[in-house]
Amino acid sequence: MIGIPKTGTLENGCISANVTSGYQFSTADGRSARLAIIDDQGNVIESGDAVAREAWNVCIAVIKNFKIGQGHIVVHSAPPGLVKRKVMS
Repeated sequence: MIGIPKTGTLENGCISANVTSGYQFSTADGRSARLAIIDDQGNVIESGDAVAREAWNVCIAVIKNFKIGQGHIVVHSAPPGLVKRKVMS
């Protein structure tokens, strides 16, 4: 699709972005909100600023790889299917 995609389609939330500061999230009535990763059973796996930063970085990486001719139209923050294990100390 050439052109700018339609935005403002969410019923209860708002996503905005700035090229220098990344994503910002709010409710439809202007209250602060945050991005979350939710599994197929509805459990919040991770949320907050780190998720928003990772989403932003993945989007930027896709665009940059495409523009420099790498042909990468998919960017993952970890290999698909890899289960990250946290090290407990």
